[in-house]
Amino acid sequence: MGAEDMTIGRLAQAAEVNVETIRYYQRLGLLPTPPRGYGAIRRYGPQDLKRVRFIKRAQRLGFSLEEIEHLLKLSAGEHCAETKALAEQKLRLVEEKLADLQAMEASLKTLIQACGTGRSGCGCPIIDNLSGEA
Repeated sequence: MGAEDMTIGRLAQAAEVNVETIRYYQRLGLLPTPPRGYGAIRRYGPQDLKRVRFIKRAQRLGFSLEEIEHLLKLSAGEHCAETKALAEQKLRLVEEKLADLQAMEASLKTLIQACGTGRSGCGCPIIDNLSGEA
């Protein structure tokens, strides 16, 4: 069975996803459902594998399935500027999330350090801070 003649199971295995993931993408319209051929078994080709891999890579970069659907539509034509704008928007969101995480990290480090300076019987500096008492 070659890449031109994959069952849904082989496609899922090659793309390193679950069969239900393939079906989910089909229900969402992200992946076309091939017609049933002889023997009532759907067959998938290399373009289907390429598309599933595209979806998974885009998800790893933080794109939602809705955004991926838009990217797939853009990939059908010459829309590099619009695709770049979407990627820049996603990068800004990632940078904002990183800044939030770094602020959380700094706050937690400060709270953890405060634990060592608390006096016995005076409560917990972390709990006090989270309670708004610090």
